[in-house]
Amino acid sequence: MQLKFVLSPLVLAVGLSGCQITDEQTLESSTNDQALASCNELHTTEEAINDCEIARDGVIEVVHPNDALLDEAQEIVDTQNIETQAVITDVWQRVSDGLRFHIPDDKRVEAQKAWYLKHPEYMKRVVTRAQPFLYYIVDEIEKRDMPMELVLLPIVESAFDPFAYSHGRAAGMWQFIPGTGKRFGMEQTWWYDGRRDVVASTQGALDYLTYLANMFDGNWLHALAAYNSGEGRVSKAIRANKKAGKPTDFWNLRLPRETRAYVPKLLALADILKNRDTYAYAWPEVENVAVIDIVDIGSQVDLAFAADLAGMSLKELHALNPGFNRWATSPEGPHRLVLPLDKASTFADALAKIDRNDRLNWVRYTVKSGDSLSEIASKYHTTVNVVKQVNELKSNTIRVGQAIMVPVALKALDAYSLSQGERLAATQNTKRSAHKITHTVKSGDTLWDIARKYKVSTKKLASWNGMAPNDMLKLGKKLVVWQDTPVNKNSDAIIKQLTYTVRNGDSLSRIASKFNVRINDISKWNNINSKRYLQPGQKLKLFVDVTRLDSTG
Repeated sequence: MQLKFVLSPLVLAVGLSGCQITDEQTLESSTNDQALASCNELHTTEEAINDCEIARDGVIEVVHPNDALLDEAQEIVDTQNIETQAVITDVWQRVSDGLRFHIPDDKRVEAQKAWYLKHPEYMKRVVTRAQPFLYYIVDEIEKRDMPMELVLLPIVESAFDPFAYSHGRAAGMWQFIPGTGKRFGMEQTWWYDGRRDVVASTQGALDYLTYLANMFDGNWLHALAAYNSGEGRVSKAIRANKKAGKPTDFWNLRLPRETRAYVPKLLALADILKNRDTYAYAWPEVENVAVIDIVDIGSQVDLAFAADLAGMSLKELHALNPGFNRWATSPEGPHRLVLPLDKASTFADALAKIDRNDRLNWVRYTVKSGDSLSEIASKYHTTVNVVKQVNELKSNTIRVGQAIMVPVALKALDAYSLSQGERLAATQNTKRSAHKITHTVKSGDTLWDIARKYKVSTKKLASWNGMAPNDMLKLGKKLVVWQDTPVNKNSDAIIKQLTYTVRNGDSLSRIASKFNVRINDISKWNNINSKRYLQPGQKLKLFVDVTRLDSTG
C-alpha cells in the first residue's frame, strides 16, 4: 500500500508552546475551516456557538498558511516494499499501549472530549499531516522512555503542521518561539529554521519536556503546563498555593486560561485514543513501519538538484525538509535530508559519486564600479559569508574587475514554492479584499502605526504578511494591505463613496478628471466597458478622496 502525505486546508485553534503565553491578540486565520466551526456569522445557534467556544477555549490560534502549496506534495512515502515483523500493525496502537496519565473526572476534560468526538473529520485531517513523521516521533519517545501522551502534543500545538505559526512568534510542529528554540538546539539563520525542521524540533521538544519534568519532580501535568505558559509562571503558581495552604496539583493552580484548557485537550485526546472502541471513534490508522530516513549529505546542496537525484518533485522534498528557508540547504548545516525510506539508499549512493562543487550551480561574476558584496549576494539570493567563504576573502573589500564565484539556484526561484520567500509571496498574494496596497516600511514605522494609517487591525495586517503583531519591522520591508475600497496612501486622505448621475455630454474621461480618479477604476467599480458610451441618467459608483476634491473645487 502507499502512505500519502496530504496537507489539506485546515486552520486550527491550538496552543502556543515552547514559550510563554503573551497578551497579544491572536492572528486571524488566512482560511476558514468548517471542521472547527469557527465562531462567525454562520454559526448563530446556541449549540454551535457553545461548540466554537469549547474548540477555541483558552488556546492560541495557529495559522497554516501554506496548505494550498502543499496539495501537490502527495504520495511521497511508499511503503509497498517495506518488510516488517511488527506484531502491532497500527502505530497508534503503540501510542495507546504507552499512555500513562490518569484521566480525571473533570468538566474541562469532558468538554474537550465531547468536541473531539463530535468532529471526527478533524482527526482525519490531522493524522494525514502526521503520517510521514509519526513513526519517527513515536520511536524517539520510546527511546527516552517518556509518556506516549507526548505524541499527541503536536495535535494540540499545530495540528502536526511544520509550517504553522502563531501570534507569539512561535513556529513549527512543536511551536517554539525563537529564544526557547535556540535554547534547545534549534538554529535559526537566513538559510534555515530548526523550529520547522521535524528532526531538530522533535529532539528539542523532548529535551525541553525532559528538563521540565525533572524541574517539577516528575509531575508531567506541571511540565506540560510549563511547556505552554512558561516554567516561571507554573513555579510561581505552585509557590502561591503552598503559601496559602492549598493543593498544588495542576487542577488547583491559578494559571492562564490558555493553560487551563491546554492540558485538558491533551488528556481528552489520550482518553479517546485509549478507548476508541468504547467510543466507536474511527481514529485513522497509520501503518506501524518506518517510512522516512535521515541521509547525511555532508555539505550544502541545491534542493532542486537533490530532488532530481532522489526522483522526487521539489515540493515533495521540501515538504519533508521544511526547516530550509531558501533554495538550498544551509552552508553551515545541518547537512542532512529527510527522504522516503525507499529512496534514501539510492540517493545516498548517487550523491556520493558527485563532486561537492557540482551540488550547486555557479556563476562567475565580474565586479563593477559601485558593487558591494552585500549587493552581489542579494542579487544571487545568497549571503555575504557564503560569497566570502567560496572566494576565500578575508574582508568585504572587492575591486573593479575582480572575478567572484557565486552559488546560484538551479531553477527559477518561484519553483522553490516552499522556500521562505515564496511562502511569504503566496501569503501576501492571497486575495483578501478588492484592493491591495503595498506599503514600504520607513524609519519609525510600527505595525500599529501602519494599521492605523490604513484603518485595519494589527492582527489582520500581521496575518496578511506572515508575521506576528509584535514582530520588529525592517527598513524597506514590503507589506501588503487589503482594502474593500481604494485608499489613497496619503494618511490625510478621506475616501468616500459617491453615486454620480451621468449627464448629457459626460464621458468617463470627463468624470474621471472631475473627481480625480482613473478611468479604469470607474470601469472596474461599475463593471462597465470603458469604450462604451454612457447614457444620461446612468448611475455610477465612485470612490473619491474628498480632500483632493475640495482642493480642486
